[in-house]
Amino acid sequence: MTTEQTAVPDEISKTAKGYRLLLPSQWAQVPLRQGTVEVVERILHDMFLRIPENAPSDKIGPYKREVAKRFRSSVAQAQQKNGLDLYIPVKPVADQEFNLGASILVTETTLPERRAGATYADPADLVVQLLSRDGSNADLSSGEVDGAVAVRREYVAEADPDQGVEVASRRVEYIASVPGDPARWFVAAFSTVGGGNPKDELAEVLVEWFDAVMATFRWSFE
Repeated sequence: MTTEQTAVPDEISKTAKGYRLLLPSQWAQVPLRQGTVEVVERILHDMFLRIPENAPSDKIGPYKREVAKRFRSSVAQAQQKNGLDLYIPVKPVADQEFNLGASILVTETTLPERRAGATYADPADLVVQLLSRDGSNADLSSGEVDGAVAVRREYVAEADPDQGVEVASRRVEYIASVPGDPARWFVAAFSTVGGGNPKDELAEVLVEWFDAVMATFRWSFE
């Protein structure tokens, strides 16, 4: 297991500055605000080193270009969502010969019309509002993430070819109030296509795995 940490801007004394999350070594972290290009190039380089030496030479070039294109596109989309970090599996897991079709996107959101001296509702009240206003078929529940008020949201996102989404995916989001600043909310969003069906056995196992990963989440105050 490895420890991943990303800084979150600190505006208020004793406010959480970042987070720690334990992930298997098969997963790589892509920072989305600084050093992104260098990390993307390193990940691609390491991935291409695992191409079998006996692979047909006329297939290697097109394969590399397609993998690089898709990976950079995924990173760019994550950046457009105001992402902090993107986590992806870059190595085969256990005895599997393929990488899992899954990802974790970490973002931060701020309540609108923030101004000096403004007051906000208690995070617990905001959780109630989130639960009551969601009109989708999502499975919603409230709880805590390392002592902070949080909402867990699970649903299936249908395919949308017009938006470049070719297959349906299973989504699980943890939305947590940042300690010390009720205006800021941390979001960890997990997505998987399972074994081709977002409701299949592999998807179920991966959702349970992500819940276990979030149990390792800790705020950082230094």
